[in-house]
Amino acid sequence: MEFTASARSRTGLRDADGMAVASFVLGLVGLLVLNIFLGPVAIVLAAMALKHGTERRGRALLGLGLGVADLVVLAVLASADGSLSWTFGG
Repeated sequence: MEFTASARSRTGLRDADGMAVASFVLGLVGLLVLNIFLGPVAIVLAAMALKHGTERRGRALLGLGLGVADLVVLAVLASADGSLSWTFGG
């Protein structure tokens, strides 16, 4: 089965749009849980989406910002706790 250049470019654009949305969602969820893992993943997905020319540029930029915010929240809460991990309460 042969793909035309147009079909390949649409598939690549859809992939880039998917990466933009995924970076936004993972960055948002990362503010609450697993920010040490989800923050960097959101940053990488956003960078890849922007590199591939996503039509959802705003969503990719939000994902990038949220990924960075995940790491900042982790740093602030971990330094307040005095350890490399943090918990609510206790």
